[in-house]
Amino acid sequence: MGEGSDRSARTRNDALLAIGTAAGELVGFSVGARPQGDLLTVAAALALVASAAVLPARRSHPMAVLTAVLALGVVPNLATPGPSPHFGLALVIALFSVARHSRPAAVAAAFLATMPMPSVGQGGALLPTGWGVAANAVAAALVLAAGVVTNRWQGEVEAKRVLLADRAVAEERRRIARELHDIVAHHITTMQLMAGGARANLAHDPESAREALVTLEGSGRLALGEMRQLLDVLRAGEEPEHGPPAPQPGAGDLDRIVAEARRSGTATEFTVDGPVRPLPPTVGLTVFRIVQEALTNTRKHAARARAEVRLTYHPDEVVVEVRDDGAGRGPADRHAAPRSGYGLIGMRERVALHGGTLEAAPLREGGFRVAARLPAGPGPGLETGPERARETGARRP
Repeated sequence: MGEGSDRSARTRNDALLAIGTAAGELVGFSVGARPQGDLLTVAAALALVASAAVLPARRSHPMAVLTAVLALGVVPNLATPGPSPHFGLALVIALFSVARHSRPAAVAAAFLATMPMPSVGQGGALLPTGWGVAANAVAAALVLAAGVVTNRWQGEVEAKRVLLADRAVAEERRRIARELHDIVAHHITTMQLMAGGARANLAHDPESAREALVTLEGSGRLALGEMRQLLDVLRAGEEPEHGPPAPQPGAGDLDRIVAEARRSGTATEFTVDGPVRPLPPTVGLTVFRIVQEALTNTRKHAARARAEVRLTYHPDEVVVEVRDDGAGRGPADRHAAPRSGYGLIGMRERVALHGGTLEAAPLREGGFRVAARLPAGPGPGLETGPERARETGARRP
């Protein structure tokens, strides 16, 4: 939908440009061709309209468009009896497009061709005068210079955008790595303690069980050490953290996020479908972050919108969906392109880690929708204690 709308908008803009250029050419040449009461001839008018009509192809075939504009520009000069110096809008646009979309050799050739051609046939003389060539050279140099400067500016903007996006992805991956480490390290620590306790309290002495428990304890200790080494690399250069880390949020904390959205002025509904069950901590954390970021985007882009959060439990996956109605956005923004900030980049990174899918796009009727599918098959509960209580306490419709 986004690509089709972009193509439609470009076609509409090209048509408006061609119409406006044709009107400007007719008015400008008519004024310039009447120093002694001369009138614009039909042949001259048709040539001016034709030179504007070829402009929509300026991006894909800039040199061909410039050639056509230069050739058609000779017709009004020959068809108008009196002198009519004219460096028209169509020629400016075509020459600017050559500077934007062609190689330096083509730009140089365009400059050389543009110096004499606009003056050919003016005043009944086939060969242009020296002053006419000089004036055309100055005008062409200014237009080409503007195109080159625009190219460099856009290149710098694009390079900066890519750099910021890469930096945002790297920072988001570091944050995800820290969160994954905290969750996995907790379970590994628990496994180590349980294995050590079982070995210390064995009432009897089956050698095979003892060896298995010793192996389990050593493996857990080794995995925890390697995980901490990885965390030290990821956190290099950061300030040390003080105090015990807070427990990671999960799907059971969505009520809190929805309540915060309501207090901020966004009317938000929360619905849970399907039998509620404990989710793996990493999946629950991903669900929480997606809802948090989506509601933040709603407040940022559509402050007075109504939002809906829906969490659906399926046998082998969980689906979280956040949509808003777009209220409070201006008419020009109601059907704008999808939000493409760094928050969406973080969502995609999180979902990709779990092998899920993410959809984020504006709605036809207005508003925005974010939906993620995350694999979460049935199995033994992976969340216990407070996390399980939060999950089973999720509000149902």
